[in-house]
Amino acid sequence: MADHTADPSAPQARRPGAPLAGAASGPGGGISRRRLLGTAGATGLVLGAAGGAVGHAAAPSPVTPLTSLGAEQVMFHGKHQPGITTPMQSRGHLVAFDLAPGAGRKEAAALLRRWSETARRLMAGEPAGQDDTGVARDAGPSSLTVTFGFGHSFFGRTGLEKRRPVALDPLPDFSSDQLDKARSNGDLWVQIGANDALVAFHALRVIQKDAGAAARVRWQMNGFNRSPGATAHPMTARNLMGQVDGTRNPKPDEPDFDRRIFVPESGEPDWMANGSYAVVRRIRMLLDDWERLSLPAQEAVIGRRKSDGAPLSGGDETTEMDLEKTDAEGNLVVPVDAHARITRPDQNGGAAMLRRPFSFHDGIDADGVPDAGLLFICWQADPLRGFVPVQRKLDRGDALSRFIRHEASGLFAVPGGAAEGEYVGQRLLEG
Repeated sequence: MADHTADPSAPQARRPGAPLAGAASGPGGGISRRRLLGTAGATGLVLGAAGGAVGHAAAPSPVTPLTSLGAEQVMFHGKHQPGITTPMQSRGHLVAFDLAPGAGRKEAAALLRRWSETARRLMAGEPAGQDDTGVARDAGPSSLTVTFGFGHSFFGRTGLEKRRPVALDPLPDFSSDQLDKARSNGDLWVQIGANDALVAFHALRVIQKDAGAAARVRWQMNGFNRSPGATAHPMTARNLMGQVDGTRNPKPDEPDFDRRIFVPESGEPDWMANGSYAVVRRIRMLLDDWERLSLPAQEAVIGRRKSDGAPLSGGDETTEMDLEKTDAEGNLVVPVDAHARITRPDQNGGAAMLRRPFSFHDGIDADGVPDAGLLFICWQADPLRGFVPVQRKLDRGDALSRFIRHEASGLFAVPGGAAEGEYVGQRLLEG
C-alpha cells in the first residue's frame, strides 16, 4: 500500500414519529383505527406457521423522494471513464472475465457495445432492459460507476497484438508477492462502485449476464468503504488497520495531475488517449499481528499518527513531513523504513499514482483469522513510472511489509471515455 487516496439538494425524509404520508390521523395525531384496519384488510393478516398466532400486516412504506445520496448521478459519457476521479463510493465489485474459446475481436466488440449501453442506463438510474430483475428498483443512481479495462492477454485473443501498449507489459515479480494466478489478471476487467449495496450488486449481476456466451468470469472480489456522510466532516478514509490512508494522493486541481494519471491526447497507442492504467492488488492484512503492536509501534511503522494522520514530525495531516527531524537521542522521528517515508513521490523520482481502493472482508477461517485487507487500485499514465518504482522500493525495506501479503494482481489498460453514440474501446476494436 502506498501513502496516496482519492478524496442535488433533496427533500427531507419523513422525521421520526411523524404520520405516514397520506394516512388518516386519529385524535392523537397517529394513524386512525379505521385506516389501520383498512390497510390490514387490503394486505391481509399474517398467520403463524403453527396456526393461531396472528399479526397485523404493516402499512406500505410511504413513497419518499430520493435523498441526495441516492439521487447523485455520475455521467457515463465523457473525456475519461467514470470511476477514476469519482469520489470513492461505499460499495465496490471488481470482476475479471476471459473471452470464451472461439470468441475473438467481433464478439469482444459486441460485448463492449452491450456493456457500455448497460452501464449508461444503470448509471442514469434506469432499468437495464426489459428483463431487468428490479433488484435496485426505486434506489436511484446512487453514484454508480462502471469502468472497463483490457488485460495483456486480451490482445492475443482478439488478434490485436500490434495494438497492445508497451505500458501493459506484465508487472515484474516482487519478493513480497504470494500471488494466486487464478485470482490475477484476465482478458477484461470491470470495476463497479456505488453508494448503495443493492445498486452495486444489480450492476454486477447485469454485467455478468450481459457477457452471455462471449466471456466467462475469471475472478470476482467485493469491497467497501465508509459511507458518505458517516463522518461529521469530509476526511481521508481509514483502512482496516485503523490508519488514515491516502493523505498524499494527487489532487485533480494540481497542475500536473492529468500528466501523471491520464495518457495524453498525443500518447501511444492512439486508442488510449485520455485513458489510464489500473494496477489491482488484493492485499491481505495480517490483522492479528498488527493489532498486537502498541500504538507507538504502529505509528512508527506508518510514520504518521493514528489519531489524525499527521506526520510524526509534527503538525496536522497535510503538514509536510520533516524527514530529517530527530528526537532527543538523535533518532529520526520518522523511521527510515516508515511506510509514509518510502512512498513519498520525492523519494521515488517523482513517481505518483492515484489510489482509489476498497477494503474487503471475506470471512474468518477455522483459526479465527480474518481474511481481510485492501483491494488496492491505483491509476497512472504509465505503471512503469508510477506503481513499479514505488513497489520495488517498498519491497526492499518497508516496515509495513511484515503485516501485509500481496495475494492477487492485475494490470489493465483502461481507455478514455466513450463519446455519445460510442462504446468503450471502440477506437481499439474498430480502428
